[in-house]
Amino acid sequence: MKQWLAFWLLGLIWGSSFLLIKIGVEELDVFQLVSFRLLVASGLFVIYLIVAGYKLPSRRDLPAIVFVGFFNVALPFSLITRAEQSIDSSLATTLNSTVPLFSLVIAHFFLGDDRLTRYRILGLLIGYAGVIVLVSRGLRNAENSPVSGQLMMLAAVVCYSVAIIFIRARLRHIQPILVAGLSLVVGAGFVVPVGLITEGIPDFAALHGDTIGAILMLGTVNTVVAYFLFYHLIAEWGARATMVTYTFPPVGITLGAIFLHETVDDRLIYGALLVLAGIFVVNIKGRVAGRVTVATVPPRPQAHKG
Repeated sequence: MKQWLAFWLLGLIWGSSFLLIKIGVEELDVFQLVSFRLLVASGLFVIYLIVAGYKLPSRRDLPAIVFVGFFNVALPFSLITRAEQSIDSSLATTLNSTVPLFSLVIAHFFLGDDRLTRYRILGLLIGYAGVIVLVSRGLRNAENSPVSGQLMMLAAVVCYSVAIIFIRARLRHIQPILVAGLSLVVGAGFVVPVGLITEGIPDFAALHGDTIGAILMLGTVNTVVAYFLFYHLIAEWGARATMVTYTFPPVGITLGAIFLHETVDDRLIYGALLVLAGIFVVNIKGRVAGRVTVATVPPRPQAHKG
């Protein structure tokens, strides 16, 4: 029962990340929002890692940590935040849920023990059909869902997918929570200097309470707390915890409609259902074969992921 409560709480937290980002970008520039989110999250993680007595990985692993910090944190966080300057949070949430589909394709080419099968290909085709339906909304109504913003979201999804496969290939021997914490620190190291140079420090006194609250929530609950919940579920359930991906679209679409009055049209619903169906088809065969195939990230992250 406790695990299921953690599961649904995690789905709500990660699914709400895109709502909070959408609120934040109303007043903050991209790197300002990402910088302060990462400063809060990485600061809390550093305190935890020190208190818990974690040791730094060996020097030969540091380049891999830097790679993950860039492709799993700095770049996708920035792309998602930029995308949400022009697209709805509900659409961003749904597109982000396609990370498992892209991960499968990349894993086929770079991991010898994770090949595409007929059932996986069928699931991918269904899921990518959903992506096409979602992107077609931008062609029909460029004002509310421009294609450029959707392409940035998909680029962030590819970044997450690359990072997932890289972690599996190069960093399996390091505790996941240590990889998560160090990647946030590295991500902050990339983003904060860029933000200071290009956008400067925002005037916090002029920000609305909603914006400040969104920053703090993103940095604490939606990043740090979500990571701990996810790794708790991984410890209890194993790879089955990645089913939390299924909760992202319904949570994101519902929150966007309630709090931001975002439009929920037929293409958003059909696209989301196709994406979820694709992920389901990929996974149901994996369970029958005795293994779960999908991997996801906190992003938003993660799984941010946002």
